Amino acid sequence: MAYYDAVRRILMIIFLLNIFTALAKGIYGLHTDTLSMSADGLHSFFDSTANIIGLVGISLAARPPDRDHPYGHAKYESFAAMGIAILLFAGCLQLIVSAIGRLQSGGSPNVTGLSFAVMALTLIINVGVSSYEYILGRRLKSSILVADSLHTRSDVFASLGVILGLLAVRMGYPLADPLIALFICALIVHTGLEIVRESSTALLDRAAIDEQVIVDLARSVKGVCTCHAVRTRGMAEEIYVDLHIGVDASLSMDMAHNVGEDVERAIKSSIPAVRDVVVHLEPRDHCDSDKPHHSMDHKPSPRIKEDH
Repeated sequence: MAYYDAVRRILMIIFLLNIFTALAKGIYGLHTDTLSMSADGLHSFFDSTANIIGLVGISLAARPPDRDHPYGHAKYESFAAMGIAILLFAGCLQLIVSAIGRLQSGGSPNVTGLSFAVMALTLIINVGVSSYEYILGRRLKSSILVADSLHTRSDVFASLGVILGLLAVRMGYPLADPLIALFICALIVHTGLEIVRESSTALLDRAAIDEQVIVDLARSVKGVCTCHAVRTRGMAEEIYVDLHIGVDASLSMDMAHNVGEDVERAIKSSIPAVRDVVVHLEPRDHCDSDKPHHSMDHKPSPRIKEDH
């Protein structure tokens, strides 16, 4: 629960900061008829909406396992991250429509010194928010914080583009305003696709740990002859493992069971993110547990995989 409480606190702080930047850019952009500035404000507003989705998603993910969800509710966090991506694409569509409309109708926004001041202030806030959220997301191994930080990072590049567009308008190139808006849209699409890729890893139950890592840990336990049929799933902070091990057929049931428990302890102690390990015991008539034996059916890479 401490993990989810920490994520909730971070998301609430980010939500309040995003609301401030959205209002600052949006209101002043509308006041000066600056399309790129208004669009950037809309982008920040979607950031705030994404924070709300994140708060809801993390609250659902914090629920303990129950009869209908024996593996818990952690995947709600990935679903929430996917929701953020959908909002990114929706914001992109709005930007395209607005930019095309400005290219067709023409017109020039009223760019003032205050326009640059507003954008500079919100840019500094966005840089701080993105860095803060990304660092804590990595530290907590939270997919939703990392996804939201990437979302906010796209605002940083978008704001830089808006500032360049404002400079171009002041120099007599009004078409720079809608063109910068389209540039922002391209950044949104890229960020959205990155979030979809990372979230789908957990939702599609991609292997969470390289098989060879589990094989080596199991084979390091005394009494294990073979290890194969390794499967891992879950998110970076909540991984489930099941595997088959061969043990000497002459061992009693209690002794064989103890070997299985030793394997479970070895995996959990080496990989703290592992929540549960299911070990299937297979009797072997000819067991040489002193020499490593790896399954020939698998060719894993000795590297722990990450979802983020």
